Amino acid sequence: MLGLYDSGLGGLTVLAALRAAGIDQDVVYFADQAHLPYGDKTDAQLHGFLAENLALLGELGVDAVVTACNTTCAVAEQLGWPRADFPVLDLIATAAASFANTPFRRIGVVATVATVRSGAYDRAIRAAAPAGVDVFSLAAPALVPIVERGATDTHEARDAVAAVVAELPRELDALVYGCSHYPLLDRWFAAALAPNVARVDPAHAQAAAAARLVAARELAPGTSTTAYYTNGDAAAFEAAVRRWTGDTTGRVAALAVS
Repeated sequence: MLGLYDSGLGGLTVLAALRAAGIDQDVVYFADQAHLPYGDKTDAQLHGFLAENLALLGELGVDAVVTACNTTCAVAEQLGWPRADFPVLDLIATAAASFANTPFRRIGVVATVATVRSGAYDRAIRAAAPAGVDVFSLAAPALVPIVERGATDTHEARDAVAAVVAELPRELDALVYGCSHYPLLDRWFAAALAPNVARVDPAHAQAAAAARLVAARELAPGTSTTAYYTNGDAAAFEAAVRRWTGDTTGRVAALAVS
């Protein structure tokens, strides 16, 4: 069984990528909505949330964790990964590795304030990509709340994305979604960016890495069942899960806030 965690709904994009890649392991998904948004928290707070999330998933019996939250991965790069008795796939490391043979020379990253502050994406992509690649990271704090409110199809979402794109350097080759919430606004990024700019969702590289991990660990096949947990508003979370995943049978439940 695989564990996924995120601050909220964004990690559902990683879950979707896992299923699209044919990964049939059962999944436990935890949304730490009681602490939303992660992007404005301190590194110490985020590191604490990360430790709690991994411990929770361990208690639920997962064989491995596929991180679906860039912000906690960025903090772990600086403060270290909390101890876990199972492998943990680092989303930023996986995303950066996908640029090893990239033809892109000017790469933008949109992410949370905490992720941009860490510089994790800049360092990881430059270390993995060919020499001479230029990386520019931009914080986009307005976007996660829009997704969590279910306002992705609104003029507010369109305008917020357009404002972010307006701050990016011109002549980018690619834009990386450095927050797993942002692919849920992809239609607006596609509309605002020049048509030649590739939009990179790290969820796809993470799914490929997860498939390799499943094979290497020889994990038993699952039933493609997902159990969803939140420490936030369970009713609102269930409605969002059903909307974004199309999963009408997966269990959705509330967990007490620690």
